[in-house]
Amino acid sequence: QVQLVESGGGLAQPGGSLRLSCAASGTIRSINNMAWYRQTPGKQRELVASITMAGSPTYQDSVKGRFTISRADARNAVFLEMNSLKAEDTAIYYCNADILRTEYSGGRPRVNRYQYWGQGTQVTVSS
Repeated sequence: QVQLVESGGGLAQPGGSLRLSCAASGTIRSINNMAWYRQTPGKQRELVASITMAGSPTYQDSVKGRFTISRADARNAVFLEMNSLKAEDTAIYYCNADILRTEYSGGRPRVNRYQYWGQGTQVTVSS
């Protein structure tokens, strides 16, 4: 089984910074895209930033220039550096990973692809 564990959320003042971390553990062959999503009450979960296996990032327009996504493949980890925080960044942040696993059926290996989610970490931006 695979688990994603997030850390780094908390309370920040407007204009402040926070750094989120997410590490995947378990039997993993490789990790394709990794991403951060966020969700506020009554709204759908939205993509904040994603990063490919090659390290190419994409960002939601509202966070461009303020947030930076990065990954450390040796640790199966993804990070989100959040600067110039605004009240509207307040949300629960979830990491997501597109993971390949080698599994055996009848003694034969097969590579299967799964989407995993972290448990979420609260980010609150308030003075």
